[in-house]
Amino acid sequence: MIALIIVDMINAFVEKESPLCVAGAKETVPRITKVINSCREKEIPIFFIARGYRDDGTDVEVSRWKFWNDNKRPLSLSSSGPTSGEFYGPLKPEKGDYAIVKKKWSAFFRTELDLILRRLGVDTVAITGTQTPNCIRATAYDADMNDFDTIILSDCISSKTNEVQEANLNDFRNVGFTVVNADEFIEDIDKYKMGKSTYQEIMDDLRKQRNGQ
Repeated sequence: MIALIIVDMINAFVEKESPLCVAGAKETVPRITKVINSCREKEIPIFFIARGYRDDGTDVEVSRWKFWNDNKRPLSLSSSGPTSGEFYGPLKPEKGDYAIVKKKWSAFFRTELDLILRRLGVDTVAITGTQTPNCIRATAYDADMNDFDTIILSDCISSKTNEVQEANLNDFRNVGFTVVNADEFIEDIDKYKMGKSTYQEIMDDLRKQRNGQ
């Protein structure tokens, strides 16, 4: 089974008034919305991931703390408006979706994401959101390290520059992740939902080896 993950499509990373705004994030909103609607039609689990910090900053990354403190503490759990962790525009969870708050770069790190995916029987994740070299990259690599097939939707993720975006997409391809655009993903959505994942193929091969086949 496949699940859709939307990483950090929240006000603080999309609104231009925010010091954390990612230049390419707003452009991806219509495509991510289209993918979300297709996944809902197919009853594919959808996970909305948001970054959020305690107001006193005790859980902010060491590498980000000074920037966070010097810029009026965006993403604090009590914040609202352009610097908040509120889900942006149409990209909001509906009944049956999952919303998870993360404290660090990866959506997997010390969150309940892995637990819920496994309980749902998910073995493949499609990743969208922002921004590519940080939270998308960390989430994708953690997905792979936790044995999930990893699909990157190339035009549903964003970076501050095209050069950074293309460099990371090339890295994803070289690692062996599946990299497709939104239309390609939607066209093959039944295959991703019902087809045999690489993880399943590995397990089948191991069973054959153990049985001497």
